[in-house]
Amino acid sequence: MSQKTANAPKIKLSSIDKAFDVNGRWEAVLESVDVVANSGEFISIIGPSGCGKSTLLNIIAGLDDVDGGMVEMEGDASSVRLGSVGYMQQKDLLMSWRSVLDNTILGLELHGLTKKKARQRALDLVETFGLKGFERQYPFALSGGMRQRAAFLRTMLLDQDVILLDEPFGALDALTRVQMQEWLLELWESLRKTIILITHDVDEAILLSDRVYVLTARPGRVKMVLDIGLPRPRSYQSVTTSAFMELKSMLLVTLHEESSRQSWSQ
Repeated sequence: MSQKTANAPKIKLSSIDKAFDVNGRWEAVLESVDVVANSGEFISIIGPSGCGKSTLLNIIAGLDDVDGGMVEMEGDASSVRLGSVGYMQQKDLLMSWRSVLDNTILGLELHGLTKKKARQRALDLVETFGLKGFERQYPFALSGGMRQRAAFLRTMLLDQDVILLDEPFGALDALTRVQMQEWLLELWESLRKTIILITHDVDEAILLSDRVYVLTARPGRVKMVLDIGLPRPRSYQSVTTSAFMELKSMLLVTLHEESSRQSWSQ
């Protein structure tokens, strides 16, 4: 039986190890990784390509098991994680034959809610998610940013306390990406979910986060934990401040070290 502990972190990863069989040889992907996300925090994880960031989210989501270490939800290591957290991946995965509205309610339907009730719940939020007037459209008619909003609404409708985001804006053009970042900031300020974001964008990590974890090249280990002390609420104007640039410099130097190490090892 799950025994959650009051005031414990929403998510706590302790000494996580993970390896995969690659052509008959076990290859370590994560090694002794520690990550903490407290209730209502926005956490980002950055690092070189292939360092295990997505694997880490899959572990939190319950899609992968650990080889070593412990995953706790609110202090409980026995919690069933699969289906207990929201998970939005880089691709929006919208179904072309369903309207925007019916795409957003897919998770609710899978959880047994009737289509009528699910649609009503979604309609209550379409304006908040910037989809008002597009409910009956089909995905092919939407911009990349609108598709991502629809995918995000689908994730949020399940009303999980923890939301995992795997580079949700990575495929967007620069201007749309900035708009989506500011929109996500406003949404997080109003909903205060616990969010763990994977990104390659240092500006994005600093702008959105309370804390940034930097992973090393594979096998991924935590090389730096950087607290982002910038005042909230934030907007994209924050990226021009000296405090922002100082944080960015620290992260870029660390990432450059790991990218160089990765290049030499190949």
